[in-house]
Amino acid sequence: MSTKKKSKRFEAAERFVAKTLLNQFVRYLTKDPMKNVPQVLSFTEKIAPMELHKEMIRSIKERFMNDPELQEWAENLYINPNVLKHSVVNWVVNAVIFGIPGRAQLSEELGIHIPTFMLVDPTSACNLRCTGCWAGEYSKKDTISFERMDRLCEESKELGMYWMVISGGEPFCYPHLIELAGKHRDMIFMIYTNGTLIDDDMADKIAELGNITPAISLEGWKEQTDARRGVGVYDKVMAAMDRLKERGVIFGASVTATRQNIDDLFSDAFIDHLIKKGVSYQWCFHYIPVGRDVNLDMVITPEQRLYLAKRVPKIRGTKPILIADFWNDGEFTSGCIAGGRNYFHINAKGEVEPCAFVHFAVDNIMDKSLIEVLKNPLFKAYQKRIPFSDNHLAPCPMIDNPQFLRDIVKESGAYPTHAGAETVLEGDLAKFLEKTSSEWDKLSRPLFEEREAERNKGKKERSIS
Repeated sequence: MSTKKKSKRFEAAERFVAKTLLNQFVRYLTKDPMKNVPQVLSFTEKIAPMELHKEMIRSIKERFMNDPELQEWAENLYINPNVLKHSVVNWVVNAVIFGIPGRAQLSEELGIHIPTFMLVDPTSACNLRCTGCWAGEYSKKDTISFERMDRLCEESKELGMYWMVISGGEPFCYPHLIELAGKHRDMIFMIYTNGTLIDDDMADKIAELGNITPAISLEGWKEQTDARRGVGVYDKVMAAMDRLKERGVIFGASVTATRQNIDDLFSDAFIDHLIKKGVSYQWCFHYIPVGRDVNLDMVITPEQRLYLAKRVPKIRGTKPILIADFWNDGEFTSGCIAGGRNYFHINAKGEVEPCAFVHFAVDNIMDKSLIEVLKNPLFKAYQKRIPFSDNHLAPCPMIDNPQFLRDIVKESGAYPTHAGAETVLEGDLAKFLEKTSSEWDKLSRPLFEEREAERNKGKKERSIS
């Protein structure tokens, strides 16, 4: 028997033991979560195969034991045992404990970089027509067949990727969504959704599967949400949240900060409202001028972005909710995560894009394997330039460092994936991005340098102790 086959058999045995023990710990955890979380984390630390991950788990355990906000978050998070089982096992065992070292090994063997996850639009169909939708200029008739989505999941798992993010269009318009998640119970599916199609029946299915976590879009309070998404949408979203909370489903919110709503979105009142509704995490997007009805008046000002860079960390430290700001959190990821570095985007035509907002491609998943598209010249051109700035508060090649995007597209020969996508490279929009990116770098650099000095000081003090 070959060493490779033995290795795979040994890994399968390890995975089985880890899953079995974690399943037992899940049952144990549901009896007294606050008391037993540290013990479960201690066990997870022991079975983690890499020292880096052991350190990460130790850090999480230490923070949990000393952070009242995190303890409150966990205490408020009623989780259906079925959801907890599939979330813990799929995320901890498959995506992290075995996924990270597996991806690292395969990346070396195959000579490609394997990211953490992918964002896929199985359909471009949507039941809403939101102002300024980033996907608004894609055709509304495109779809990826169940057979290709099924195969994509298999290819993903073979490369150690057990986390798939689904967007659209509206994912719940895709007729095979539940079937796909049901067939791949060993994966986690996070779904960006407008929430309007999550009725009682759909909420029951999500709770029963346990491996789906919806991230529901909001623009703020009722007036703001209905103004951009349509009359009655806010009330439907609130009802969907109530259904998911009642069934113990882990779910989040997805908000887009604009010049008009930023103060409300990050006010104590709105954050507390989300927590009360059962939201456990929140993704913060900045309005990016791509897609339908581009409106530069919706783009947040550099001053507003600076406010956000300071406000979000404060919320994280004082509220029982997990918040990520994709642009201002470049400090934690050492720059942009797109272009196949940590993730990439597949639109409903199958075109493989660097991210959800950079609408250029050179490859299509419909006629190539996942391994083949990960080798594409667009990703190579992207990855070799990361980080795009030594100021990690300015990580993006579109809104923070637009010259890099022009260079990447030219070098790779990438084509725009819909009419008008190329306007970010030239003309008035390109001039606008050049101006705002320069202003943002000047405004944010002192804050980044101050934080970097504090981080280096902390590292030095820890090394001495």
